[in-house]
Amino acid sequence: MITIRTATIADLGILYSFEQGIVEAERPYDSTLKNEVIHYYDLKELINSTDAIVMVAEEQGEILGSGSAEIRRAKEYLNHSRYVHLGFMFTKPAARGKGINKAILDALINWSRSMGIKEIRLEVYAGNTVAKQAYEKSGFKEHMLEMRHELK
Repeated sequence: MITIRTATIADLGILYSFEQGIVEAERPYDSTLKNEVIHYYDLKELINSTDAIVMVAEEQGEILGSGSAEIRRAKEYLNHSRYVHLGFMFTKPAARGKGINKAILDALINWSRSMGIKEIRLEVYAGNTVAKQAYEKSGFKEHMLEMRHELK
């Protein structure tokens, strides 16, 4: 049985490896990533913050997936003052297809509601159709496309 729980500092070892799994999964979609160990998240800060949560999916003592939610201040011209930014979504390859990502996503959405948040945002690479479809199944809709042009 898979359970979803809040991550602790004791989980940092596996969470750091998940972060590198995210980076490696995203490299094919982003040629601007450095070809070395990079860090997207300050996991210790997220775990210790009162305005964020890191959740993990666990089965028989093994952590199989993760996700985070962080409350951020919205731009003053938007109709909401705060929103939650979702990130750090990862499921071990051998555990994919078991609904782990959906369970974590649902838990993060429930946490966001409990914090009085009405807007949730996340980023996903345009070419990552599998991830886009997973988020769309949970009610997310495309909002804005960021474009880039590399000058030579």
